[in-house]
Amino acid sequence: MPRGRRPRAPSDQARPAPGRGKYYMISVVAKSYGIHPQTLRLYEREGLLKPSRTDGNTRLYSEEDLRQLEVILNLTRDLGVNLAGVEIILNMRRKMEQMQAEINEFVGHVRQELQRSSSQDTDAEASDQALVKVAPAPMVKAADRPSEPVAGAKARDEA
Repeated sequence: MPRGRRPRAPSDQARPAPGRGKYYMISVVAKSYGIHPQTLRLYEREGLLKPSRTDGNTRLYSEEDLRQLEVILNLTRDLGVNLAGVEIILNMRRKMEQMQAEINEFVGHVRQELQRSSSQDTDAEASDQALVKVAPAPMVKAADRPSEPVAGAKARDEA
């Protein structure tokens, strides 16, 4: 096999080419965070970072990539988490963000339903107010004497 660059393996989650915003080359990122460029390449191989690429295959780190890198460095340097642990933590954070988005969507749906039902209740209240009120009939008190059995019931009891 000839020496030089090896062909890039197709990734299942290809990132789009960089658009607007600031992007930084690997040397600038490594220098500003005090790490070796090989460390950034390792993080990419491990799937912890996914920088964009130019047509010439140069890595370009976005602001989002830098925020992710800061989390990784905080976990590894300050908390002593190894890369396998970092991967688990990042996956859990991603799932939690996804769940939070789903909860927010659900709460929005519930709010819409409550508003819709309250507007229907308002319509029902308006129709209640439009009805003519009738005074209730006076209550009649029954006599205090014991009730006599009905003729058919007496005949049935005697049989």
